[in-house]
Amino acid sequence: MSILFAAIFVIGIYCLIRDFINLKKAIGLAENALFPVTEEDFSSVLIAGEWKIASRLSKRTKSYRIVKWGTGAALIVLGALLVIALFTDWLGTYLFSSAYLFYMLLSAVKHPGNFFIVPNGIILHSRFISSSDIEEYSVEKIVRWHALYGLDSRVNNGYKVSFDFKNKLTPLDYVVITEKKELETVTELLDAQGIHSKIQIEEPAAWAGFKEDKG
Repeated sequence: MSILFAAIFVIGIYCLIRDFINLKKAIGLAENALFPVTEEDFSSVLIAGEWKIASRLSKRTKSYRIVKWGTGAALIVLGALLVIALFTDWLGTYLFSSAYLFYMLLSAVKHPGNFFIVPNGIILHSRFISSSDIEEYSVEKIVRWHALYGLDSRVNNGYKVSFDFKNKLTPLDYVVITEKKELETVTELLDAQGIHSKIQIEEPAAWAGFKEDKG
């Protein structure tokens, strides 16, 4: 057996299990999220690209059921293929790339767009990210000169909240908070977790002073 293909097989299975455990953890944490809580909170969060209001995270969603049963089925199939490969000459190196294929297929399942702040991190697009894994967050006011301005009427004059992660394989991602009151709640909760911030908004002196006081 090729060491390279064996490594791909093991990594593929690890990623399958890791992502499913992370999804289950995210669903559990979302039940006691610090934000959003009220319908007003949810309606103030727009998901990038879709510009739809953030969804709740639940085991009842179709995407969760697909990942749950898909992960279980993939592990059973991969286990059976491994046994066949060990005791016969069938499959060969094709077996080892199959784990990665299953992982890519399940990773392609699109979950409802969501954003939560939980006590020890955030949930973004149904994925839990610990506060210790967040390099920094930034806030930009979406005014006429901004790249997002005009993409949707609800985005205009809102606030782009971006997250940069310590794992550089995880791309920068963002949501839009439409209301200033909810933005203040978001920044207070993120700052309370010790996440470094970079604010790029032009607001009245009172709001600027509010951020400067928080360091």
